[in-house]
Amino acid sequence: MSESDDLIEKVTHSYTDDDIQVLSGLEAVRKRPGMYIGSTSERGLHHLVWEIVDNGIDEALAGYADTITVTVDKDNIVTVEDNGRGMPVGINEKTGISTIETIFTVLHAGGKFGGGAYKVSGGLHGVGASVVNALSKWMEVSVYHEGTVYTVRFENGGHAAQPLHVSGTCDPHLNGSTVRFMADPEIFTETTVYNHDTLRDRLRQLAFLNKGIRMVFNDLRMEDPAKAHHTFMFEGGLREYVEFLNKNKTPVHADVVYCEGKESGIECEVSMQYNDGYVPNVYTFCNNINTIEGGTHEEGFRMALNRILNKYAKDNNYLKKDEENLTSEDVKEGLTAVISVKHPNPQYEGQTKTKLGNSEVRKIVSDIFGAQLERFLMEHPDEAKLIMEKATVASKARLAAKKARELTRRKSALEVSSLPGKLADCSSKDASICEIYIVEGDSAGGSAKQGRDSHYQAILPLRGKILNVEKARQHRAYENNEIRSMITAFGCGVMDEVDTAKLRYHKIIIMTDADVDGAHIRTLLLTFFYRYLRPVLEQGYVYIAQPPLYKVQKGNTVRYAYTDPQLDVVKQELGDKLSIQRYKGLGEMNPEQLWETTMDPEHRTLIKVTVDDAIAADSTFDMLMGDEVEPRRDFIVENAHFVKNLDI
Repeated sequence: MSESDDLIEKVTHSYTDDDIQVLSGLEAVRKRPGMYIGSTSERGLHHLVWEIVDNGIDEALAGYADTITVTVDKDNIVTVEDNGRGMPVGINEKTGISTIETIFTVLHAGGKFGGGAYKVSGGLHGVGASVVNALSKWMEVSVYHEGTVYTVRFENGGHAAQPLHVSGTCDPHLNGSTVRFMADPEIFTETTVYNHDTLRDRLRQLAFLNKGIRMVFNDLRMEDPAKAHHTFMFEGGLREYVEFLNKNKTPVHADVVYCEGKESGIECEVSMQYNDGYVPNVYTFCNNINTIEGGTHEEGFRMALNRILNKYAKDNNYLKKDEENLTSEDVKEGLTAVISVKHPNPQYEGQTKTKLGNSEVRKIVSDIFGAQLERFLMEHPDEAKLIMEKATVASKARLAAKKARELTRRKSALEVSSLPGKLADCSSKDASICEIYIVEGDSAGGSAKQGRDSHYQAILPLRGKILNVEKARQHRAYENNEIRSMITAFGCGVMDEVDTAKLRYHKIIIMTDADVDGAHIRTLLLTFFYRYLRPVLEQGYVYIAQPPLYKVQKGNTVRYAYTDPQLDVVKQELGDKLSIQRYKGLGEMNPEQLWETTMDPEHRTLIKVTVDDAIAADSTFDMLMGDEVEPRRDFIVENAHFVKNLDI
């Protein structure tokens, strides 16, 4: 026995045959829900709805349903209806119970594993229906078959409380399924309240991705009928989706490029349109799942776009024969595109289904999209001219950006001389514990530098408001001193070169004043992170500091309040004769106060910035930071009632 063995505390519980736990049926799902739906947060809660909706979509893609209705009642009970064939109601030979009970109580039971019932399927590996049942307090499933209604009820984590039985009659021509369930609060301890906008936006997206299918959303919790009932159906499919995504932008050409085709049983649909912005927004889907990391369908699209636009440029003298080809970066500037494939046997890289891996898809998308894009350019010479001018101007701007970007690159993370002069760096080189505070102004920067723990906290003060990168070409961003300082300090590269393994600080903390100007600077910084350092944002390295709004003093007792409700609590606790100071800016705090309230890990409050839905985030940044005034005004009018503390 080695000395180290003495340091290891032995587990005193026995380890025998009886200790090996076998989780039967749906117990495994309740034991480890995160393995099946990602998490038990609000995101996981909504996943329950998507799994049942996916079943209806699969029925529609098979050609048997055209309407799917989702209803949320006042108690957050969800009902999903489709007018498809209705699930089979006979006894399943393999399980000895009804097929409906089998679908909802046995993992990996369904019509998506070969039998030919479905051409393509999204869903969560075919475990969707049973997983939703396992994580529901109760669930009722009704099936309408040739004049008869069959119903089964499950309770307590998926156990059949009422086996399948005939519960009534219906129109003989009415077929379909209805699933009604209540999420189990014992599993979803964070929240069981569904987000109206999340449900609405996803159902609208599904309607765009599946042209001709009607998606109905009824939210009975909403008092305003205009917000309570929505019907989405788009005969134009992805063509209308691109128009919707570009609604806050100015299109370069009027006609949306739309291509569709089928090869080897794989359906491909592509739609694209350029706008006068500089940021490309390319979204990819496989079987209605947003493959946020792209994959072979995006590679096929990119190959065809480069090939066809360069061929057209050379053939029509937009590029001279000896000139350098347009790059992928050139042809994607200001591009909004949606690529959707329907594949009978999709292979995804990783459990999260975020990257499509089927190699055959690359060539299929490239062939279908390439041929139809070439035909579009030939048949629409005026539109083609506008597209080519956009790409050639982008090429010139790229060369200017390349020169400017070189100035932002540090030769080595260890060369302190290449770090920005105003950066007060920390002494530690361990990125996992290092933090950098992006601070507004020199006075706050001075307090932060004096108040920080210099071992692991770095301070980078910014002068004024940084450039709005939503309205500027890349070379202007790289020429901006404040942006250049941040890129150099972070050390992980920008745009498609971002490597978070080289990030010098694992907490990038935005610390601005709690006023309108501070909020504006924070928004400009988040826009820059989202457009130029998106992986840093997506991987959870960006935070927002929460400085206190008030300092409350009674004699020698000092308390801080970060919100108005907190101030009310402090006032009640301390009683009368209080001195209350409303902080207008970080510069009003001395170094000790700034450390104690906003920088000390023991007491501070940080908000982690997350991006759950890149498409919604893109749309919001376009609207709030872009050139179009009307959508921004509408947003402000619509959300004005949420404002509580307007600093005028």
